[in-house]
Amino acid sequence: MDRQNLTLLTDLYELTMMQGYFKHKDRNDMVIFDAFYRSNPCGGGYAIAAGLEQVIQYVKELHFSQEDIDYLASLGIFEADFLEYLKNFHFSGDIYAIPEGTVMFPREPMVKVIAPIMEAQLVETAILNIVNHQSLIATKTSRVCFAARGDGIMEFGLRRAQGPDAGVYGARAAMIGGCIGTSNVLAGQLFDVPVKGTHAHSWIMSFPDEYTAFKTYADMYPSACILLVDTYDTLKSGVPNAIRVFTEMREAGIPLTFYGIRLDSGDLAYLSKMARKMLDAAGFPDAVISASNDLDEFLIDSLKAQGAAITSWGVGTNLITSKDNPSFGGVYKLAAVMGPDGKFIPKIKLSENTEKVTNPGDKVIYRIYEKDSGKVKADLICLAGETFDEAEDLMLFDPLEPWKKTRMRGGTYRMRPILQHIFHKGECIYTSPKVMDIREYCRQELDTLWDETRRLVNPHQVYVDLSARLYDIKIQLLDQMSEK
Repeated sequence: MDRQNLTLLTDLYELTMMQGYFKHKDRNDMVIFDAFYRSNPCGGGYAIAAGLEQVIQYVKELHFSQEDIDYLASLGIFEADFLEYLKNFHFSGDIYAIPEGTVMFPREPMVKVIAPIMEAQLVETAILNIVNHQSLIATKTSRVCFAARGDGIMEFGLRRAQGPDAGVYGARAAMIGGCIGTSNVLAGQLFDVPVKGTHAHSWIMSFPDEYTAFKTYADMYPSACILLVDTYDTLKSGVPNAIRVFTEMREAGIPLTFYGIRLDSGDLAYLSKMARKMLDAAGFPDAVISASNDLDEFLIDSLKAQGAAITSWGVGTNLITSKDNPSFGGVYKLAAVMGPDGKFIPKIKLSENTEKVTNPGDKVIYRIYEKDSGKVKADLICLAGETFDEAEDLMLFDPLEPWKKTRMRGGTYRMRPILQHIFHKGECIYTSPKVMDIREYCRQELDTLWDETRRLVNPHQVYVDLSARLYDIKIQLLDQMSEK
């Protein structure tokens, strides 16, 4: 994780293609690549952009060290003149991206790279690796937080993450997606986010009895006293001993600022409701009841529907791995090449699968909001340079099913460009916000979605439409390809 130069974090074929471009093509030919995804993860209605700060760090550090050159030479497939060229390699192009924390939808560019073809080819793998992972975890987290209906979600999946990087950057993405804290201390240090935690069953078991374990912990951490009550018997032992400790704290004049219990096994709905009655009867109505135990958005939603008296949730494995949907599926496709006249020539990829046909050209994204509600109506992908007058009617149509049309009356909507300029001629011109600021921005973004889009099952899909000009170019290219 300490290695900042991730230049060799790439697939071998990126380098073999680079050598091919070096030998047989003008290495300075300008191209446009789009990174995008085809379907929302977890069967949802949206995704959350995350990972841009790490993409920026990667591009800034992009260079081949002598150690890298020596290793590539040892493979026996790269020629000396190409390896000599790599010694002075650096990124000189432009990058546009959807800012972290932004709600996004399928088929629209998450990242757009405009650069000489060798440079644009090299960065493919690392960009996808970074953005795919963090966007997946941020999206999963936002679903878990939605299911909790305002309750706090703490991320503590480090021990179940697929390695240190996934644990650290997964925690970062989880904070962007809405968690109130993480158990990951390194993530707390690196990203200046809250770290939270209680104690394990081993703490209880290491003492002669449960009460002594609770009492010792409360003496040490009186202002953050959450006691794990299910080591022996939740209702007969754990909760009564916790109440005993809380009573002694109150009698000793110790302020009960943040205190309560945690459940980690059993029927969480039943146990939480019974524990709530016991705590209330003992005079502790503000005691927190937190829960863990292989939670995800569906189980939390079910527990809320059952009236579980839980107001704080610890989510680990199913969040940090996005267990039900462990891959985001982002891809990186060529969209245009620059012609001799300095203008970009749109390129398209065909497929027998309709959803795999790409959108050609140099594109930008406009988000369209209803003025009355402030909610997202659709996203419009159009050609760079296209302008629109919000006072005029706007016709929207589904590019896959163009007979589905919606007319937005002039004055009833507003438009906002989504892609931001990140690198200009190899120099970073964008400053990444702090993670907690991104988290707040993400919360505001999610508020622009209809509840029908955020629901966990069979959500309403936000339309991602093409402008008439872009649609016409796409149809022309499809017609030309079919004639060949």
